[in-house]
Amino acid sequence: MQKKINTDKRGCGMTTTIITAVITGIVCLVAGGVAGYVHRKKTAEAEIGSAEAQARKILEDGIKTAEAKKKEALIEAKEEILQTKNAFEQELNERRSELSRQERRVASKEDSLDRKTEALEKKDESLTKKLKETTELNEQITKLKEEQYETLQKVAGMTAEEAIAKLVNQLEAEIKHEQAQKITELEAQFKDVADDKAREIIALAVQRCAADHVSEITVSVVNLPSEEMKGRIIGREGRNIRTIETLTGVDLIIDDTPEAIGVSCFDPVRREVARLALEKLISDGRIHPTRIEEMVEKARREVETTIKQAGERATFDTGIHGINPELVKLLGRLKFRTSLGQNVLAHSVEVALLAGAIADELGVDSTVAKRAGLLHDIGKALTHEVEGSHVQLGVEIARKYKESKEVINSIEAHHGDVEAQSITALIVQAADAISAARPGARRENLENYIKRLNKLEEIANEFEGVEKSFAIQAGREIRIMVKPDVVNDDQMTIIAREIVKKIENELEYPGQVKVHIIRESRAIDYAK
Repeated sequence: MQKKINTDKRGCGMTTTIITAVITGIVCLVAGGVAGYVHRKKTAEAEIGSAEAQARKILEDGIKTAEAKKKEALIEAKEEILQTKNAFEQELNERRSELSRQERRVASKEDSLDRKTEALEKKDESLTKKLKETTELNEQITKLKEEQYETLQKVAGMTAEEAIAKLVNQLEAEIKHEQAQKITELEAQFKDVADDKAREIIALAVQRCAADHVSEITVSVVNLPSEEMKGRIIGREGRNIRTIETLTGVDLIIDDTPEAIGVSCFDPVRREVARLALEKLISDGRIHPTRIEEMVEKARREVETTIKQAGERATFDTGIHGINPELVKLLGRLKFRTSLGQNVLAHSVEVALLAGAIADELGVDSTVAKRAGLLHDIGKALTHEVEGSHVQLGVEIARKYKESKEVINSIEAHHGDVEAQSITALIVQAADAISAARPGARRENLENYIKRLNKLEEIANEFEGVEKSFAIQAGREIRIMVKPDVVNDDQMTIIAREIVKKIENELEYPGQVKVHIIRESRAIDYAK
């Protein structure tokens, strides 16, 4: 028991010792924490004091720097204000000077305007005065004219109407006298040219025999299987005939001639194309614009082939080789050209053969002579398309296709336009004259007749207001259509007289020519 109690006492003493140690440790910790806090506080206070001192120093330095910059800014601002003020004052002075100059200029202009206004007012007064004087003078002149008119009537013993009537009667008498003189001159002329008139009548009779030849020159005839074919060729509202004429450049003549239509054109190539195309269309039976285009193109190719073959045949017949293919085509085109009724290609071949024969007799190179003779009229292949004489065009063509100088000179000199520079040129001249002059080669009367008709129409077409003209009755009458909006009824008589005078001065003709002028107005409309 005593042991137990001692044991308990020892246990309690150990517990007390532990508690005491724990408390002592706690107190030491608390004392250390307090001491550390105090130390840290002192350290912090010291740092705070140092920071505050440094902050005060920085603040003082900033204040000093700010004040220095403020002073510099104030100085710069004052300088800028001063510069701006000086510039403003300078600009203000300049503007004041400019305003002064403008004021002086305006004042000067006002003075000038005042002077001009004053001058105009004076001039206006002067003009008004002159106008008044002129009016008074005109009144005096009118009065004097009336007095002279009355005096003239008293002296003449007739009124103005009676004087006009007398002048008209006198003019009628003069016109009748002129008419009588003209009739007398015509009768004398008829007596003087009686033989010529008789020959003309005979020539007209002969020309009836040459009617087929004339048709071949200007008109081709296409035979039709029936009269119904004319309507099909014309087409609905004339569209077929318009298409044919537009594509070929010819005029179709559809009249009362039974089962035939005419193709009229001065260009024989276009006329031949149109004739072939019509024959193909008639044979085919299908006639409409599309088919017409096809047949015209086919006919054009056939004519080109014919032209080429004709040129090649001419070179073969004359024995000439080495001619440019394009030149051969131009030779072939001469097949469709005539000169005074003579086929130009046949004439060229004939001249080539004659030139070769003459050259052989004279001992000259016949090949060159035949070549020059064949090409001497080559320019006529283009005379319907290009302006210029056939000689000039022939020379240009020969130079283009590099013919020799001898051939070119022969072409240029075959009508004597230039001097012949070789025997070959003289031979070609002679051969051309022989071919043209042989009996039956040319129908010059017919060609002159056609030229006279063309000249008659040309004279009429030269006058303003003439729409178209037609020479008829073998050139003894010309019908002239005038534009009704340009020529009135009174002007028709004047135009007729002027045309008559020009025909008398420029044209040679047998007998007399009747000038018939027609003026009409038409209004056309369609009911739909």
